[in-house]
Amino acid sequence: MEQRALGGSDLRVSALGLGCWPLGGGDGWGAVDEQQAVATIHAALDHGINFFDTAEGYNAGRSEEVVGKALADRRDRALIATKVSPSHTTPQALRESLENSLRRLQTDYVDLYQVHWPMPPENVDGAIEVLEEMVASGKVRTLGVSNHGVQQLDQVVWTGAPIASNQLCYSLLARAIECELGPACQKYGISIIAYMALMQGLLAGVYSSPDEVPEFRARTRHFHHSRGARHGQEGHEELTFQTIAAVRGIADDLGMPMATLSLAWVMAQKGVATVLVGSRKPEQLLRNLEAAEVVLSSETLRALDEASRPLRDAMGPSIDLWQGGERRRSF
Repeated sequence: MEQRALGGSDLRVSALGLGCWPLGGGDGWGAVDEQQAVATIHAALDHGINFFDTAEGYNAGRSEEVVGKALADRRDRALIATKVSPSHTTPQALRESLENSLRRLQTDYVDLYQVHWPMPPENVDGAIEVLEEMVASGKVRTLGVSNHGVQQLDQVVWTGAPIASNQLCYSLLARAIECELGPACQKYGISIIAYMALMQGLLAGVYSSPDEVPEFRARTRHFHHSRGARHGQEGHEELTFQTIAAVRGIADDLGMPMATLSLAWVMAQKGVATVLVGSRKPEQLLRNLEAAEVVLSSETLRALDEASRPLRDAMGPSIDLWQGGERRRSF
């Protein structure tokens, strides 16, 4: 599989990476067979995926534990990325969080350590100092952020910290980063790690209407707030499913699964280093891997842009899909 540079670091990540949140089970994901989860991680490694992304906040650390168990005897072949919660970015809490993650991951270093959501502004300088100490000690190879908007990215970059990546939601149904943030990342030489490229099954054709989407997956600003979302907005349900239908039509014309087409589109976007797929079973993973072999024509890229642009414009430039207006967390 193609490998791409991650920002200005010495890491080269596979164009598809494995998002490991679902492998920990728990709320929204249901029970997970650990043996099957480990087999999925092994299958990913055996088929060219070298990048595995998790977080301390996923399933109360359970995702990290599964990743650690699966990669314990394959550590030299894998790049492990994990994330620290913004509430743990005081110096003491940050050090404790890394040690806890290393223990769960059964390793003495992580390749990429990311701040999961923007820190309180008063924490930034102190946190960056500790994060750079972690790199100097060898416990972290390089640093990244996640869900950081333009202003928050500026604040981190201006500290002089070597930030390699910004992990962001990016898909044909969530293109907000194109408005301002994507160009800002490119200006700073920061790579994009794209997550939710299939919008938790929407672009895999799992659901045919908003009413079929489980509450856990209907929390984004695509959906009406009455479905359990906290954003308090009306949503864009009709336009979202019109967009899905248009993308499905393009995929059908190409004789390609919609999920494959959707992943290939994100992989083709400027500044994207790796696209995370959240497979729970080896057979699901193998289907997603087909996207790594697809090269989209300029005509197909143009058709997908036209099909998804109305939703992009309706959703606006905010990259926080879960909270809206003044309550958004990314600026």
